[in-house]
Amino acid sequence: MIRGLFETHLDVADLDRACHFYGETLGLECGLLDRERRAAFYWIGHRGGAMLGLWEKPAAQIRPHHFAFRVSLEHLLTRAVPYLKERHLSAYNFLDDGSERPMVFGWMPALALYFRDPDGHALEFIAMLPDDPRPEVGVVSWDDWQRLHGRATAPDGPCYDNTVSSA
Repeated sequence: MIRGLFETHLDVADLDRACHFYGETLGLECGLLDRERRAAFYWIGHRGGAMLGLWEKPAAQIRPHHFAFRVSLEHLLTRAVPYLKERHLSAYNFLDDGSERPMVFGWMPALALYFRDPDGHALEFIAMLPDDPRPEVGVVSWDDWQRLHGRATAPDGPCYDNTVSSA
């Protein structure tokens, strides 16, 4: 019956600012801007695939929410941080420990990196990994995940070893 999630909605304090962020900064395609209702709808991925609705509300009514954008593993490993920095956005990991390095959720498994929109909503880039789930490891760094699977990691520098193979 259920085949996926089609849309989600966020309350925003300033619709024009939110439209600039989701449309111009992140590059989502606007499907509909309804100024009378103070709402906008953006396509995520291809048109008709998934939708994000933005609804303007008074700032006092905004409650931070979270959702994730599916991205490729290669993008997450090599382009996510520069992509965010080019847009003057700060990346952080699940532990919010000051690092911009993505973390692996062993139970899924998936690699994830976070950032915030102008209203404080936690947004996430996430890429599913081809490995079997390892819930017992909890949340670990990419390097630790690679070591758990007997794969090499980048010994120095901020770049990640984006070589992933099924273990």
